[in-house]
Amino acid sequence: MKKLLIILLFFPIVGIGQNTYQIAVLKYNGGGDWYANPTALPNLIAFCNENIGTEIKKEPATVAVGSSDIFNYPFVHMTGHGNVVFSSNDVENLRKYLLAGGFLHVDDNYGMDPYVRSELNKLFPENNLIELSNNHPIFNGKYKFKDGLPKIHEHDAGPAKAFGIIVDGRLVCLYTFESDIGDGWEDSEVHNDSPAIRLIALQMGANILEYAFTY
Repeated sequence: MKKLLIILLFFPIVGIGQNTYQIAVLKYNGGGDWYANPTALPNLIAFCNENIGTEIKKEPATVAVGSSDIFNYPFVHMTGHGNVVFSSNDVENLRKYLLAGGFLHVDDNYGMDPYVRSELNKLFPENNLIELSNNHPIFNGKYKFKDGLPKIHEHDAGPAKAFGIIVDGRLVCLYTFESDIGDGWEDSEVHNDSPAIRLIALQMGANILEYAFTY
């Protein structure tokens, strides 16, 4: 994972000596439940460590969007159901993080879409969200998704869609919509998803992390 070595130069506090690194949940303002899906990232981490050779610390951190601590983590995950508000400091900090090699994954847990789009557009007004095609590398990593983003949970009967912010040819932010992929990462008893659905969700999650650490 060549890019991971570059990222660690930008994020020196990550535990290089332990031959491991950490990812984080993004804490944001506005009233939305940023803390939703508490078992999702630990399960995704365990899956990736076992199946794609990552060495991620078992428990994710929590980091505020405007905190300089965000530079400690090569990957941050954002989810929730409600309002999202980025201050000018949040925007500046998150933009610098993404330009430095960081990666943001935003997963609409149903209800955040009307709010999060406008806030994401503040990050790179010149590079707004675009829909990713099914041949994008993120769908063609370790696991192949010829039809693009998988549908995990039903929301408004719409197709699952993946949007991204691309800067200088690199996807720096992935926004997954009408998929609720993070629900598929949760413990099986939380949503009673079938093993097959959970596996698809975890495989897609592994592709996301693989992309974030490689490109």
